[in-house]
Amino acid sequence: MAGGRERILRRRIKSIQSTQKITRAQELIAASRIAKAQAQVTAAQPYSDAITQVVADLAAGGGPSGSALLAQAEEIRKVAYIVVVGDRGLCGAYNSTVIRTAERAIAEQQRLGRDYALVLAGRKAEGYFRYRDYRIDASFSGFSQQPAFDDARAIGAAATALFVDGDADVVEIVYTKFVSAGSQDVVRERLMPLSRDEISSEPTPGHEPPVRAGYEFEPEVEQILDLLLPRYVDSRVYAALLNAAASEHAARQRAMKSATDNAEDLITSLSRSMNRARQDAITTEIMEIVGGAEAMRAGRSSNEDLLADHALAVGDPLTRHDLHVVHHIDHPA
Repeated sequence: MAGGRERILRRRIKSIQSTQKITRAQELIAASRIAKAQAQVTAAQPYSDAITQVVADLAAGGGPSGSALLAQAEEIRKVAYIVVVGDRGLCGAYNSTVIRTAERAIAEQQRLGRDYALVLAGRKAEGYFRYRDYRIDASFSGFSQQPAFDDARAIGAAATALFVDGDADVVEIVYTKFVSAGSQDVVRERLMPLSRDEISSEPTPGHEPPVRAGYEFEPEVEQILDLLLPRYVDSRVYAALLNAAASEHAARQRAMKSATDNAEDLITSLSRSMNRARQDAITTEIMEIVGGAEAMRAGRSSNEDLLADHALAVGDPLTRHDLHVVHHIDHPA
């Protein structure tokens, strides 16, 4: 029994060691990708700042009131959500936290009597919402770890079409913002309609406010805004995708490190149990050997006593030679 338990524990230890190699490799891969993803987030920031500045200058020119993306609905009847998660798991609570935030937002709108629309980025979100019979208006996947601007343009176009066609009065985006390798925050931001407050130029913390210059616009401001505002939306979606990718790598690195450490602790615990099982098996074998030897000695003494009692009963005492014969029978050479 103890030997069988030892074999079972040995197989479990080998299985956990194989899993530990995989989690360790995943940890190293994710750690190597965090720096690149963070650099992409930083590199995309100047473009986002520049287009925000241009849109703010156009808004200051007095023309945004007629733009479709700036039109404020008198009554909000339907809210569209862009949900950005990963295509893969093994990243802790990264996907589930974003999905729960979006699900709570949908429930909140439904309590207010409003409808919803879903534009999903990532297989995990599609699988979750489709399994629970949510209505999905558009779904995109296959780029969560290395998003391109074309991916952001496709997502932005789907969300913009919902808003411009009147299928949604508000568009919000839910994603994970990358703060550092050890900190990421799930955020829910309004994407459309754009308001003057959102596109107003506020100085970046630590920087002086920009100096405004006078502009003459050709063609009209509204025409320029109609061209730039979709680009502005795409840039914000692209920034969200990049932040989400960096956050996914950081979350996976932490999750895989935790899994590797837990596997090491489990291997240590199982090794101790296996050693105890081995010691139990050895102890059992020793006790069986000792018990057998004691039984043999007890059997020899019993045979000699029985033979002596029989000789006394018949009046023929045993000689020393007879006892030697009995001993030889009990313990043959």
